[in-house]
Amino acid sequence: MTLAFNDVPHIYTRVRPEYPPTFYDTLFEMLPDRGAPVRAVEVGAGTGQATGPLLARGAHVTAVEIGPIIAAYLEQRFSRQPNLTVITSPFEDAPLAEGAWDLVLSATAYHWVRPDARMTRPPALLAPGGVLAVIDTLQVASDADRGYFKRSHPIYQKYWPNQQYEDSPAPDIDPPILEEMRASGLFEDVEVRRQRWDQIYPVDRYMDLVESYSNTNELAPEMRASFLTDLRAFIEQEPGASVLRPLSITMVTGRRAG
Repeated sequence: MTLAFNDVPHIYTRVRPEYPPTFYDTLFEMLPDRGAPVRAVEVGAGTGQATGPLLARGAHVTAVEIGPIIAAYLEQRFSRQPNLTVITSPFEDAPLAEGAWDLVLSATAYHWVRPDARMTRPPALLAPGGVLAVIDTLQVASDADRGYFKRSHPIYQKYWPNQQYEDSPAPDIDPPILEEMRASGLFEDVEVRRQRWDQIYPVDRYMDLVESYSNTNELAPEMRASFLTDLRAFIEQEPGASVLRPLSITMVTGRRAG
C-alpha cells in the first residue's frame, strides 16, 4: 500500500471533489431514529470532504485515517468541532466499540480496506438497524471530455511505459462494492444511487489534482517535474486551457442484517 497522498493534504483538500448533498439527505433519512445524535464511523476520512457534511448534520463522527499527516490536518481543520474524534489507524485495526454505531461511511476510500475486513467489520460495529454506506467517484465515458483523456495518454505512457489506455466505463456502471455487499449475506436492503457530478478544472487546478495522486508522488523528483511540465503544456493548448472530468458519484448502502 502506498500513502504518497499523505504528504499533500493541502492540495488534496483544495482539489478533490465533494459529494452530492442529496446523498447525505437520503442517508440520514435511512438511519434509525434513536432520539440522539447519529454515531458515525468514517473510514478513510482524508481531509474531510465527507466529514464536514456529517458534522453539519449533527452527527458525532469518529474519523479513521491511515495517513498520519492527513489525520493531523483533518483534526486541525475541524479543531472547533467537539463532535469529531480522529483515529490514526487502518480501519481493520482501529479501536472501535462493537455494536455501537448507526453508520459506517467511506467516501472514495474503501478500496484501501483489506478485502477480508470490508464486509465483516462493519456488521460487527453497527448497532441494529445501522447502515454501511460506500461512496465512489467513477470517471465515466462521455463526449463531454472532448477526448482529452485518450489524447493525453501518450504523455502518461512516457513516464509509466507499461500503462495502457483503457476506455472509461459507461455512466450506469455499478461499483464493485455493490455485488460484494449483496453476496456477503450480511446486509439487507442493499441499493445503489448514482448522480452525474462532472467537474471542470482550469489548468492550475487540474495540475493540483494530478499532484495529489499517489502515482505522481511516487515518481522521482526530476521525473515528476518533467511529467507535470509536459502535462501542463498539453492542457494549455486545450479549449479554455481546462479539463472536464465526466464523473458519476455512486453511493451503495446496506443495513446490517438481523
